[in-house]
Amino acid sequence: MAALRVVTGGDHWFSALALGVTFLKCLLIPTYHSTDFEVHRNWLAITHSLPVSQWYYEATSEWTLDYPPFFAWFEFVLSHVAKYFDQEMLNVRNLNYSSSRTLLFQRFSVIFTDALFVYAVHECCKCIDGKKASKEVTEKPKFILSVLLLWNFGLLIVDHIHFQYNGFLFGLMLLSIARLFQKRHLEGAFLFAVLLHFKHIYLYVAPAYGIYLLRSFCFTANKPEPTASNIFTPLPFQERPLPCLLGSKLLGFVQCFGQSAVCDSLLSVGKAGDASIFLILTTTGHYSLFPLLFTTPELPIKILLMLSFTIYSVSSLKTLFRKEKPFFNWMETFYLLGLGPLEVCCELVFPFTSWKLKYPFLPLLLTSVYCAVGITYAWFKLYLSVLTDPPVYKTKKQ
Repeated sequence: MAALRVVTGGDHWFSALALGVTFLKCLLIPTYHSTDFEVHRNWLAITHSLPVSQWYYEATSEWTLDYPPFFAWFEFVLSHVAKYFDQEMLNVRNLNYSSSRTLLFQRFSVIFTDALFVYAVHECCKCIDGKKASKEVTEKPKFILSVLLLWNFGLLIVDHIHFQYNGFLFGLMLLSIARLFQKRHLEGAFLFAVLLHFKHIYLYVAPAYGIYLLRSFCFTANKPEPTASNIFTPLPFQERPLPCLLGSKLLGFVQCFGQSAVCDSLLSVGKAGDASIFLILTTTGHYSLFPLLFTTPELPIKILLMLSFTIYSVSSLKTLFRKEKPFFNWMETFYLLGLGPLEVCCELVFPFTSWKLKYPFLPLLLTSVYCAVGITYAWFKLYLSVLTDPPVYKTKKQ
């Protein structure tokens, strides 16, 4: 608790949110985990048992080490803690090894490294303008953004049920974005470069980073604010990097399991139009994650968690933009409500039909196609707003 107070600078509500979601993550420890659990266990064994020269050549397991060097060293560091839990998990030849101590270590390693994500969320929240915020803490943009990020449904089920380290990696990305907002461009660029050396999939975001840094740092004499005469200024200064980043992430949406919503959260508390895009993207993207958790015990968990997050997202953003027009038109409302019947068909009706044996992947196909429509629509709506919203310029000082 003392550490959280240092990070949050006395914001007790932020400490409560962080501790609350950490407790929830601990409750999810016994749940189902995917083959990624064995993937990372094997990488622990490789980096702990073999010399560096053999890390990328070891092929005893089919789950060979295929992440960039920084992640390999990350596994190496974790392995030296893992040996105090269960030495056998670090044996390369112990394929598909599992024990209660191995489970506890790997689950807690994800929870512990999420501390970087918590810190990054706090840094992003410091960039939010709170001058026009409500007096009620729960209606402040900083509070809403903190909940949308810390309690993100996608990260919860992908990292703490399915099993991955996306929270840690998104911590690096959000911290990089925060540094750009704070005009600490070199730090932001350095953090993004570090991120690329942890997971190469973020490479498709690099063009957005490169263009933004060229415009806002490299090609700007004496680093002034953007001006109307500059051809690289299609958006207000504070918003430009995020739509570019979100557009880049569309190409890697499947691999990121819908976590583009994490980045879109930063825009959602700024304007009602962006909040609408966020709600479409996050609802559709989160539902697209349902096939990852296909076991029966996890069915009520994923439904309850998604409903809770979605209801909070809609209600809190409606409160924040209470004077604005409704978030959704009739077509968007009809599409989002269609997720309910789709879930009933896939989870409750299809298993009892004769098609289950002949077309076992039909529910996955229906889910993928339906969600792809919503994700693509949200992307086009985002870029339409980029092209049609009038840019806000600051007068260049003479």
